[in-house]
Amino acid sequence: MKLLYSTTSPYSAKVHMAIRYLGIDVDAVKVNTTTAPAELVEQNPLGKIPTIVTTDGDAVYDSRAIMQFLDQEYGRKLYPHKKKKRAEALVLEALCDGITDCLVASIYERRFRPEEKVHEPWLEWQWTKVQRGLDYLDKNLPKTPKTLHGGHFALAALVGYLQLRFEGRWEEGRENLTAWPVKFEKRFPEFPALKSQG
Repeated sequence: MKLLYSTTSPYSAKVHMAIRYLGIDVDAVKVNTTTAPAELVEQNPLGKIPTIVTTDGDAVYDSRAIMQFLDQEYGRKLYPHKKKKRAEALVLEALCDGITDCLVASIYERRFRPEEKVHEPWLEWQWTKVQRGLDYLDKNLPKTPKTLHGGHFALAALVGYLQLRFEGRWEEGRENLTAWPVKFEKRFPEFPALKSQG
């Protein structure tokens, strides 16, 4: 199986951590989405990462679709079996991915628009959603037991991206959330190596 990914992508980080947690052997291939490499766009017409190419040659993309694929194909080990616990994990993943969406959109707004066209009110609106989400997480962090799930990896990917792109802008007043990566790393020592890297 092949994983097409980027080291800076939080969505790639989430999937990569889940793959490592499950002990799956993959060929991890770094790609640059801005150049639309054939290896990527021939598998995923959107040209987005992460994308997985299965041993049968099928492409699976969008990080949440990949997470569900991995759960189904590799022993149902990424999400709890009980309905309520599973729903909690899925909602946590959705919240963390949603916050990440706002962060990535903010980065792209400044990266791909001329400075005079950057829409500051829109950026402020995105940051308001980020702040609400982070405040909620700080007050409602999940337990971090030995058995991890997809929500944990989404949270780890979010925090890793915050550390990479927003250092000094999100930590104040969120002692629980800023301390959480230390707890997570005790359960998943690969976190520093697999989180988003510049």
